[in-house]
Amino acid sequence: MSDKFPKEFLWGGAMAASQADGAYDEGGKGLDTQDLRYFDATWTREERALQKNRRINHEKFIKALEDKDNEHYPFRWGIDFYHTYKEDIELFSELGIRILRTSINWARIYPNGDDEAPNEEGIQWYIDLFSECHRHGIKVFATILHYNIPVNLVLKYGGWKSRKTIDFYVRYATTLFERLGNLVDYWLPFNEFNAGRFNSYNGVCLIKDEEEDYDNAVFQCLHHQFIANALTIRKAHELIPGSKVGGMIARFTTYPATCRPDDVMQMILDDQYSNWFYLDVMARGEYPAYMNRYFKQCGIHIKVEEGDLEILKENTIDFTAFSYYFSQVSTTSQGWEKTSGNLIMANKNPYLETSEWGWQKDPKGLRITLNQIYDRYLLPVFIAENGLGAIDALEEDGSIHDPYRIDYLRSHIAEMREAIEDGVDLIGYTMWGFIDLVSCGSMEMSKRYGVIYVDRDDRGKGSNRRYKKDSFYWYQKVIASDGEEL
Repeated sequence: MSDKFPKEFLWGGAMAASQADGAYDEGGKGLDTQDLRYFDATWTREERALQKNRRINHEKFIKALEDKDNEHYPFRWGIDFYHTYKEDIELFSELGIRILRTSINWARIYPNGDDEAPNEEGIQWYIDLFSECHRHGIKVFATILHYNIPVNLVLKYGGWKSRKTIDFYVRYATTLFERLGNLVDYWLPFNEFNAGRFNSYNGVCLIKDEEEDYDNAVFQCLHHQFIANALTIRKAHELIPGSKVGGMIARFTTYPATCRPDDVMQMILDDQYSNWFYLDVMARGEYPAYMNRYFKQCGIHIKVEEGDLEILKENTIDFTAFSYYFSQVSTTSQGWEKTSGNLIMANKNPYLETSEWGWQKDPKGLRITLNQIYDRYLLPVFIAENGLGAIDALEEDGSIHDPYRIDYLRSHIAEMREAIEDGVDLIGYTMWGFIDLVSCGSMEMSKRYGVIYVDRDDRGKGSNRRYKKDSFYWYQKVIASDGEEL
């Protein structure tokens, strides 16, 4: 047992294609579901909260299909990583990261999702990107689907409501394994699997006001994703012997609000329904018994086809992964104060401070989560996302002073080290948005996570130049010292 990070620990950074790449209509790419998310930089903070993509409806979706006013669609421009990746990877190498987590855009490989042949220009771009990483000694952690699917699949088939989408997805993944398999070190079929329940447009590409039975549609989509996930694992292991394929959730760490038994029971239920269900299916290969009661109470009836349960049982994940940004409390009491969180509104914990966006900062909760997940599955664990969104100021001399981010990262990394001493097999940490991106939840550039500053505002205006924040130099030392110098 060690109280130090192992020498082979994978220090890294994470990003997503839809939030970084831009070039939404270049290189043969098709339109994807994130390209349709509308944002207005003149909105107040309150209006921005109300206009999140979870509020997307049929009218907004159809309007966005024809709208060419790209200023209002920030995922169309991102940070132009499509054109700047070589210079950015130079910066990543200077930072010292050992692994880059990024996603592959399905619509760049199969523009319509159901195309007969892949887009060779899109494949070549990823070959170039991942080869550039390896030239700099940086491993690749590839997310196959980070929310966005080709819009054509939604219009023509209903997206994940259709079993045909399983076939299209597996064909897409198979293409990646065949063409990029030698360039990817870790695979993740789906980002934040439980997003399908808590942010259905992102997670399963559902438009709520188009559904007669919304809850049932969500879980049917999730079932199709579970099957796609399992078939993808099988295909990866067939085509790339020794490949490592993981399963990820957005971890909603929760504590009972009091020691009242009702609150403790509510915590158990919240954990089961919000977190464990998704990893239980992927890691244990079957639907957990506790979901039977949930489905019965909620009137959920999933159509399971012959052979589905065997597919799930025979193809389980090689490692677990999760995003961690905050914790919350569980209670049966009415009127409990709420605050914001990743994908959800959370019950407020009076013992915790919050970020500028109301997310509760809880480094100890990360150690708790690591212990819980490792104890439950006894699989290697990867922290796929963790970071602090904040407003940063670019000074006249090009410096950015962000001690709040350093404090946040320091406290969380210290708890990671404690978890390793607890015996957790923690293999990697990819800090979220280590280069500033368009924020997924709020659609703002001004909500910055990175240790690298990107000079763009909420309208996409600016030089697009990169600057090193104070946190860049701090994280550089952390990596170089293997977590000794915090």
